[in-house]
Amino acid sequence: MANSPQARKRARQNDKRRTHNASLRSLVRTKIKQVIAALDTGNSDEARTAYESAVPVIDRMANRGIIKKNKAARHKSRLNARVKALAS
Repeated sequence: MANSPQARKRARQNDKRRTHNASLRSLVRTKIKQVIAALDTGNSDEARTAYESAVPVIDRMANRGIIKKNKAARHKSRLNARVKALAS
């Protein structure tokens, strides 16, 4: 347990940041799942709009350091490939 006042404050800050970052990570996962759900319906227009709404969220979280940039690029690339394959 933290003994000094500085260590107690850092522990409080870490708890606060961890819960905030967890909610942001959950948002990214939710957006990805929404795209996958739209792909599973087979509607290309719905899948395209879901993908276009997910991309800015994924990019924002990568820029904030919530997820790594390569992970963001990988998700965007794979989702985009599936959306394009459904459209054609």
